[in-house]
Amino acid sequence: MICLRLWRAVPTERRLAWAWVLLLACLVMVSSTGESDAEDLPPVKIVAFGTSLTARGGWQAGLEAKLAACLQRPVRVDSVAKSGETSAWALSQLDRVVAEEPDIILIELYANDATLHRLVSLAQSRKNIGDILDQLHRRLPRARIILMAMNPFSGLRGLIRPFVGSYISAHQAEAQKRGLEFVDNRPGWERLSADDRAAAIPDGAHPRPEAATRIIVPALLGHIAGRDCGE
Repeated sequence: MICLRLWRAVPTERRLAWAWVLLLACLVMVSSTGESDAEDLPPVKIVAFGTSLTARGGWQAGLEAKLAACLQRPVRVDSVAKSGETSAWALSQLDRVVAEEPDIILIELYANDATLHRLVSLAQSRKNIGDILDQLHRRLPRARIILMAMNPFSGLRGLIRPFVGSYISAHQAEAQKRGLEFVDNRPGWERLSADDRAAAIPDGAHPRPEAATRIIVPALLGHIAGRDCGE
């Protein structure tokens, strides 16, 4: 509208001479307005909800920075997570997740359910995650809910989780039954050589933060943004 008024203000016989000047001025104004609009947008709020793979993950800061650059708007990633906990604990933390009023919820809650000594049966784990998804969807109907499979386990940490794949499949099935999203980060880890994977996950369960960022962030970035963000 401003550009049109400027154009009309220029005498007809001088418009050709002023055409490029006005065009450049209008492009600058449009560019500046776009940047201002992006800065004024509220942040995209993400809650990462899970176990030590989130609490000790270290990938959240990378996701926050990369997604903000991709979307050209602020992004804030917070965590509701605790090492060693199961889906039963997660059921008691839903008020904390809801209080954040997130736009996106990232969930990984199978890892400790799958340990032999936790005594969380596959059926109970599946029921728990179903209840979690139902409550979150009911209380946050506009939020995107994304379940995740994280990294592989090895050594003793793998031995105490002999059926972890079944737990992942059960949680994935509950998400799919509700039309919710699922991101599988395991293929990214499987593309590493055995030596590189061992170096990236030295204790057999918890990736180094820089390795987790390198593998997990690109997968989440493309899934959330729905486009190539240069990763």
